[in-house]
Amino acid sequence: MAELLTDDEISDALTKLPHWHVKEGPGGERGRAEGAEFERTAELGTFTQAIQAVNRIAEIAESLNHHPDIDIRWRNLTFHLSTHSAGGLTRKDASLAEQIDEVIDAL
Repeated sequence: MAELLTDDEISDALTKLPHWHVKEGPGGERGRAEGAEFERTAELGTFTQAIQAVNRIAEIAESLNHHPDIDIRWRNLTFHLSTHSAGGLTRKDASLAEQIDEVIDAL
């Protein structure tokens, strides 16, 4: 099972992920990562671009077997990343967030 990020690791990840923030969970003995998720909303130019982004991100997520929650509202996409099996934020989430940024930036 993946290890939860430490509070310092979360802060470090966010410096590389300027469009993301942490949606806090209840926290707990294991720190800030417990029950938390990374969240980002991106506005694309058109609905078609938004769906293209979702399709590309879906392919990446399938290859990693790590799937974001995605909310589609016209051309606005909101992503939620958390490793449910670990109970919060892990390196998998930070890595997938970076890859989502790459897809969004390419459109």
